[in-house]
Amino acid sequence: MKKFSFLVLSFFLPVVVRAQGAWNSGLDDATDASGLPNAPIHLIIVTFMEWLLSVFSFIAIIGFAISGVWYLTSAGDEGRIDTAKRAMIYSIIGVLVGLLGLVILTAVDTFFTGGNRF
Repeated sequence: MKKFSFLVLSFFLPVVVRAQGAWNSGLDDATDASGLPNAPIHLIIVTFMEWLLSVFSFIAIIGFAISGVWYLTSAGDEGRIDTAKRAMIYSIIGVLVGLLGLVILTAVDTFFTGGNRF
């Protein structure tokens, strides 16, 4: 049960952090009486993709930390060392894909809006 609650918390942590931060994506004041966003579609898509990339990157970083703990606690067992190294490589690839996704998303948004959002 603890694993399930940790998994649910890890999915919603970026949302909570982003809600508390100073990131203003333009969707805060852009709602009508129905509660639906009244912003341009590209801004809604970019905001959703940024949230999705933050969840993906968070999971990749957690995977990197777990693989580091596996490596440290392997106690010389070659099978566990190989598993930890493979998990670390996959986590690094996950972080790089997340960062590359953010770069591509920012470049496409800048191309279509004709300016810099930040």
